[in-house]
Amino acid sequence: MKFSLIIVTILFLGNSIRSQWEHVSGGLNTQVLSVVTSENILYAAGSGVYKSTNLGLNWTRSSLNNNNIRGLAANSNFVFAGTYSNNGIYRSTNYGLNWTQTSLSYYSTVDIIAFDNYVFVGTNDHGIYKSGDNGLTWAQTTFTSPSVYAFAYNGNKIFAGTNGLGVYFSTDFGAVWTQSTLNTDFIYSLDHKGNNIYAGIWPYGGVRISTNNGSAWTQTGLNYQSVHTIVVNNNNVFAGTGYPYSNGVYVSNNNGANWIQRNEGLGSLYIHSLCILGNYIFAGTDDGGVYRRPLSDLNSITSVSTEIPKTFSLSQNYPNPFNPQTKIKFDVPANVKRETSNVKLIIYDLLGREVTTLVNEELKPGTYEADWDGSNYSSGVYFYKLIVDDPSTGSGREFVETKKMVLMK
Repeated sequence: MKFSLIIVTILFLGNSIRSQWEHVSGGLNTQVLSVVTSENILYAAGSGVYKSTNLGLNWTRSSLNNNNIRGLAANSNFVFAGTYSNNGIYRSTNYGLNWTQTSLSYYSTVDIIAFDNYVFVGTNDHGIYKSGDNGLTWAQTTFTSPSVYAFAYNGNKIFAGTNGLGVYFSTDFGAVWTQSTLNTDFIYSLDHKGNNIYAGIWPYGGVRISTNNGSAWTQTGLNYQSVHTIVVNNNNVFAGTGYPYSNGVYVSNNNGANWIQRNEGLGSLYIHSLCILGNYIFAGTDDGGVYRRPLSDLNSITSVSTEIPKTFSLSQNYPNPFNPQTKIKFDVPANVKRETSNVKLIIYDLLGREVTTLVNEELKPGTYEADWDGSNYSSGVYFYKLIVDDPSTGSGREFVETKKMVLMK
């Protein structure tokens, strides 16, 4: 009876393997320069445009298949593809099924953004073009140079990242452009959350942040990296790196203050594009197509108290049992040896296999709370362990505690 129970448990937890990136490039094993989403559809650009309607598991190549596509944007049924071979912009009005070349049929395109009825195109050496009717007609804006590599749209502000002149912005839908105080860098990527604007700097500037909608900028904890793409989800910021420093994906769970690499399972560390759809983050890579990973594997950690605890402690998760989300609270006291503590919070299954790492970073004294979403995991018993490393001790560990929790679907 006991032996049978063990067998059943192993079978029941068969899907609970160590979390990592999953290669989801059925029909798409090529360089992917851009991945975007609209209405639960994924679009990927490279040698043409590809489309997936099942979260990246399978891809079909569209009829736009004879151009090198770099810029890509989707807005409802409209999809816009920009060529990197001076053929301008192509447009689809039926979710990428059919394509026509627009009147903007020249220039090399680097990036595109589409919202409402507007489409903005960043060109190579010819500034920004704009359409107010979903790509039917185009006009060059007053921003005529240099190259524009990235866009972000936040409320009434449009941000443009340039080659060597930093970030510009417009508050009147592109009629007038103003240079921000970030004015000397090559901005390869932009994204925002609320008043926080994030800029990826090429080739070794890492990520800069503005907390006041672009008025002032500071360096985040990610420096000396070539950031090709940024995507923001709640307090989580994801940065994909590429040439000349291809180091995969970095994740910050505290708005850019601290970063960790999360490359488990990635076959290519040259990341061209990141996007989020549903419970997954997707990465377009240089030579391995598209990878995806559950967002729950990269969950956020938040500071919940300004009081400094006296000792390390790990609380029981709540709720428990849970379905599918739970919270884990822990305390980090003041450390007389250094300002921060090296803290890890790891989830294991019943067989002791590592499922995911919720926290792996240097934390200042305080009380923290980490979220775990078990949507992509089987019901059953799991364990969570708080580990605090201290290299000065013989064991290398300052504090370790483990508790049990139950996922019940």
